[in-house]
Amino acid sequence: MEIERKFLMKMPPRNLSSYDCAQIEQAYLCTKPVIRIRKKNDEYILTYKSVGLLEREELEVPLDEKSYQHLLKKCDGNVITKTRYFIPIEDGLTVEVDIFKHGFDGLIIAEVEFPDLETATSFRPPVWLKTEVTQDARFQNSNLCQMTDNERITILREILYN
Repeated sequence: MEIERKFLMKMPPRNLSSYDCAQIEQAYLCTKPVIRIRKKNDEYILTYKSVGLLEREELEVPLDEKSYQHLLKKCDGNVITKTRYFIPIEDGLTVEVDIFKHGFDGLIIAEVEFPDLETATSFRPPVWLKTEVTQDARFQNSNLCQMTDNERITILREILYN
């Protein structure tokens, strides 16, 4: 089970480069339900996610590079690329800050995963996590991958200039 809350950021934390990070490339074979392939550094993963925003089923299966490359050719929409930084916070939680690239430059989404719903609902985000978008499906990566150029430009303008 995946339980997470999402937040938009206009600027990343100043000391971001001092945290561990991963280079991520991902694409979608299907978005309802979500069937995603991901390259995370040198690791390849096939993921299934059920429908949901705050809470949903998630199943991950390892892939090899050849399978990943084969499946990548079958994906539709935008390939999402981003750098993910891992920032530890109180109570053993981690904020994962995604700095998007290639067509989504300027988009920064922070996610916090939780062990259970009670922890998720009682969580008080640090002050630098400003705008919560957990319930805004536009910010699910599976929806970002389907956006047209005009939709991407519109959403980036909304984030950066509001």
